[in-house]
Amino acid sequence: MSISDRAPDQTKASPVSARKLAIMAIFIALSAVGSLIKIPSPLGSIGLDSAPGFFAAVAFGGWVGFAVIAVGHLLSAAIVGFPLTLPVHLAVAVGMGLCALAFRWFGRKGLVWLVVGVIVTSLLNSFGLGLIVLPIGGWGMYIASVPSLLIAAVVNLIIAAVAYYAVRNSKLLN
Repeated sequence: MSISDRAPDQTKASPVSARKLAIMAIFIALSAVGSLIKIPSPLGSIGLDSAPGFFAAVAFGGWVGFAVIAVGHLLSAAIVGFPLTLPVHLAVAVGMGLCALAFRWFGRKGLVWLVVGVIVTSLLNSFGLGLIVLPIGGWGMYIASVPSLLIAAVVNLIIAAVAYYAVRNSKLLN
């Protein structure tokens, strides 16, 4: 029995639509381009790769943004050869995805909350996620990496917030 032989009520809908997959592919491609723009840091993998993920999270859904930002971080780290090792960068990718979910939670509630989301997510992304380097380089590496993490987070989040605010009421997001 093939799928076409089944009654319509027996087929299962995919949890991810073709539209969402296409959106994720487009924003992952934008993350790949952003990952080529690096911000000087001791870590080497900090770049403008997360702005598309933050935008996708607030515009198209938290889990879409989670996937885009996680893959974007892995692309950014792969370009420089996974300087913190692959397991650490996988943990960072998951942490970045959680930051995207936090930004989504704040960003959909209006302009003031969007600004609050930029501030809170920037702090989570820099001071919170930066703690992952403690076992590798200790407090010295943490203190050295936080300023560049904070700058990158603020720049990425402002790009995402401005882009979202500009198109929030358009037909592009429906």
